[in-house]
Formats: sequence, structure tokens, C-alpha cells
Amino acid sequence: MTLTDKIKNIPPRPGVYLYKDADGRVIYVGKAVSLKNRVRSYFQAGARQSPKVQAMLRRAADLEYIVTDSEMEALILENNLIKEHRPKYNVLLKDDKTYPYIKVTVQEEFPRVHITRRVLKDGARYFGPFTHAGAVNETLRLLKKIFPLRTCKQRELAPRERPCLNYHIKRCLGPCCNLVDRCAYRETVNEVILFLEGRQEDLMKRLRQRMEEAAEKLEFEKAAELRDQLLAVEKIVERQKVVSTDLADQDVIAMARGFDEACLTVFFIRGGKLIGRENYFLEGTDTLERGEVMATFVQQFYNQTEFVPAEILLSEEIAGAPLMAAWLSELRGSKVTIKVPKRGDKHKLVEMAAQNALLSLEQAQLERQAGRQALDGALAELMAVLGLQQPPRRMECYDISNIQGAETVASMVVFEDGKPARDQYRRFKIRTVEGPNDFASMKETITRRLSRAREEQAQVEAGELAPNRAKFTRLPDLIIIDGGKGQLSAAREAMLEQGFAHIPACGLAKEEELLFAPGRPDPIRLPRESRGLQMLQRLRDEAHRFAVTYHRKLRTKRNLKSILDDIEGIGPVRRRELYKAYKNLDAIKQATVEELARVPGMNSKAAEAVYRFLREHLD
Repeated sequence: MTLTDKIKNIPPRPGVYLYKDADGRVIYVGKAVSLKNRVRSYFQAGARQSPKVQAMLRRAADLEYIVTDSEMEALILENNLIKEHRPKYNVLLKDDKTYPYIKVTVQEEFPRVHITRRVLKDGARYFGPFTHAGAVNETLRLLKKIFPLRTCKQRELAPRERPCLNYHIKRCLGPCCNLVDRCAYRETVNEVILFLEGRQEDLMKRLRQRMEEAAEKLEFEKAAELRDQLLAVEKIVERQKVVSTDLADQDVIAMARGFDEACLTVFFIRGGKLIGRENYFLEGTDTLERGEVMATFVQQFYNQTEFVPAEILLSEEIAGAPLMAAWLSELRGSKVTIKVPKRGDKHKLVEMAAQNALLSLEQAQLERQAGRQALDGALAELMAVLGLQQPPRRMECYDISNIQGAETVASMVVFEDGKPARDQYRRFKIRTVEGPNDFASMKETITRRLSRAREEQAQVEAGELAPNRAKFTRLPDLIIIDGGKGQLSAAREAMLEQGFAHIPACGLAKEEELLFAPGRPDPIRLPRESRGLQMLQRLRDEAHRFAVTYHRKLRTKRNLKSILDDIEGIGPVRRRELYKAYKNLDAIKQATVEELARVPGMNSKAAEAVYRFLREHLD
């Protein structure tokens, strides 16, 4: 069925529609009270569409729709689909995977608290997103100081005979040695959640009550620990500014607009006190009214946050406010009101948030401008020093890693406009070189990278491969080799053989940080403060990190495999499953027989064999 046919047959019911491009990727998600009327409005003769919508319609090759029973269901479904697909033509809050969250693993028997950038449907509680990683690290440090929860990484604790150092310095309750029962540990976890929700007043009451109960039972050491926790929380509360006399939980959201972007500032008020502030940026907003920008932000922000306050104060009126309030009430589990105050103390709060949003937007613009100037200066310097025809906007750096020739690997790291393009990083396991030969390893790496580019180019031209599926066809403006003349010569030889000798290349030697270029007998020595040199150093260090990480992974796997090979009854399948379940030998050794037996492919007899072998040979 063609796109035109689908549009003709679309029903006049509430739901969500998805436009897809020729490769089947979702490029836009929208909701509607009447799918028929909304989708047809895109194609009405004489309709004035924004350039962004026109571009989307030119790329749209297919349409899907999902009918719902109500507008509320359509709103919820739209939120989830936008979060899942991140469509190109939707206005998006910065990708939530790049924002840090604080994760409390409440689904575990003895929960942990740590930082993550991935929000999973795993039963844990997530607090965030936060825009400043430094503030998150400081919060986590404070939590570890006040609340002695475990910091070990195992989901299921392996029994230990002696507690670790954290227990002795009162930073852990020692659940691995049965030094705390589950109920007492869970009580501390609940206090951490109260803290993260901003409900410090409730937390203080709870700590004070526990302290008094411990004192009545003559448990003076426990009472002293609770007193210290209470004092630490009180110090935090003292620094918080009282901004509301009604002691309400509120979020205050205000907006400042720039060219094709908007900055949204959120004040978090809990119990009448301002406990924090975050700034968020939306891009691609030039065709939207202020109310549309605000509605888009509210919808996406609360779709990925853990806590919804009872009242939300906005700087802009939004369409469909009753529907939005009903949806937020459903998330919270009780009534949520959305207000746009025009006078009084609440209006002053919104004005204060708006001033912060404007300052943050101006600061971000100044930082971007300074960054662009620094980038342009660095690229211009490299262009002049290396005699390039154009600034090297895309650079690839290669590094070799091995120990005495074992498990030799190579890394390819990509920077575009001075920033890491991590989705384009590649790693290579050297196949044809034996022993520690960096020159030959570098030649093999460059040969494989460029031969793959040539093959994919031919496939794209023949129509056998879609351009967006090709991973190696994008060629660099400059290739950087981690090493001196030898490594550079090996790379240039491979480039010549593959027909890519026209791509500029250079080598960056460690220690003296000398730059080597083909055809130049003497190295180039850039000053230490050179922006061009600093950019190359960042690129080289990233390539080295990426290569070493891969080499360490292979080495660990090899060592694990070699020891497990000696255990009777452990073949390739069981060995592979053990490696998946546990990161290293120490983790396997700490596991109980019962835990080992639960690994896929294992049984009690094999688990007993592993358990005994590791204790006999590794103690």
C-alpha cells in the first residue's frame, strides 16, 4: 500500500502517527485527537508548512499509525516512541543517555547507589537527569559519607569471611558478612531515596526518631552514628534557601530562546526550599511558538524523571494543559496542578528562573563561540604546519597495543570538528603478524581499514549497499599515526597500495611530542601551548586508551580461558557462559557452588569442580 493510500484510509480516531524514511527509520512521531484530520493537514493544498516540516515530508516514504482509546493514551504512547526512536524531525531534549542519573538498585537484595547514563527497565529507581556530572559526583560522595551502603559491584553478594575496608571505616554495613539484616539495610536505602527525592525534612524526622529509639535501648554507638547522619543532613538543609512559605513541593520551569534553540531552567523546590537547579537545552525550535516549546519540554522531561511534584509553575501557557496535568497526576499517583502565575510570590519565582535561563543561554552561546574560535585556530595551525589544502575537520588516529607480541590489537579513533565521534570508533585484532612488530601491525590495520572503504564504495555505487549502512566509506581529512617515522612509513605504504595516498598523514611520537610528515627529513616541533598539538595529543591519548582497553579485555579472556581449560567437565560452552556471568577469576572464585550452578549450561557437579579447583590452585 502506498503512502497516499494509507493517508486515505486512516481512521478519525485518537492515536499516534509515525513517518518513516526509505530505509524504514522513524523520522517523526506525532499524536492527534483525530489521526485522519491531523495527517491530512500535512498534505492540504495551500497549507503553509515550515521548512522543517517540508524537509520531513520530502524524506517521508512510509506512514504507520497506532490507534488508541483516548488522547491520554496517545500522549503516553507518543512520549515512549519519541524516547525510543529519537526521531530526526521531533524537537528533542538532549539525548538522555548523555545525562548522568543516580541509580538505586532497589530490585537487589542489598541495593547499591551509583551513577549511570543508561536508563533501563530493570526495576531500579533513577534520579535525574542531571546536566552537571560534577554535581552528581559530589552528591554521590555525600551519600556514601552519610549512608553506609555497599559499593561493591556484584548484583548478588558472595559470602565473605572478613568485611572489606569500607566496613571498618564505617562506609558499609557489611551485608556480605551478615553483619546487618535485610530490614535494617533496607531502612537505610529508604532514607537515601528520601534524600534524593528532596524530602530532607521527612528524612530528618526519621533519623531523629531512630536515634531516640536507639538511645532508649541503650544502643549508644548506634545512636551516635544516627546523630552524625542527622547533623550532616541538617547542614545541607541549612544551606538551602526558603522560597515558599506554604512548604510545598514545586518545580518552576522558565524559558529563554536563542536562534533555533531554547534553554529551559528548572528550579526544584521541596518542602518550600530550593534544593537545586538544572538547565536543559532544546534544539530545532525556530518554527515553534513559545507555548509549544514549553509543552514539548514538559512532556519529555517528566517522561524520564522519577519524581513529579504536586505543583508545576510555568513561564508560558501551553495548549492541552488539562490533558498534561491529568497525565502528570497519573505518573505521580495524586493530583498535579500546572499554573502560569501572573503576580505574587510564585510569579517572582518564575521570573527568577527565567533570568537564570537567559544567563545560562548567553553563557552557553559565549562558550560555543569561544570553542569554535579555538577549534578553527587549531585546525588552521595544523593546516599550515602540514601543508594541507583544507582544515582537517575529520581526523582518524591509529594505535597498536600488545605485550611481547601477545594479543596484538589496533584502535581507530575518530574526531570530527575537534570532538570524539565514538559511534565511528573501530578496533582490529591483528591477524597476520606474529610477535611484537608494530610496523607490520600498523600496515595491516591501515590496509584493512582502506580496503574495506574501497569495497563499500563499490557496493554503494552498485546499489548493493545503502549509504547509511556503510561504515567505512567516510574518509578522513588527516590520518594520525601513534608513533614515529617507522610506523608512519608502514601506514603510507598501505595507503599507497590501496589507492589512498592522496589522504594526508602524519605521525606523533611520544615523549618529545614530535610531529613527523611524509617527505620531510626533520620532525616538526610545535610549542607545548600549541592548540593544534594539544588537539593531536587528545586524539592520540584517546586512541591509546581505546586500544589498551580492548587489549586488556582479550588478555583477561585468554587468561580466564587457559585456567578454566584445566578443569574437568568445563568445555567451550560452559567456559563461555562463565565468562559472560563473571568478569574475572576473582569474581568466579568468590561465587558459591549454588551461584555457579545457576549459570546457564552448568550443573551442581560442574559447579563443585570449578569451586574446588580455584580454591586449590589460586589460594
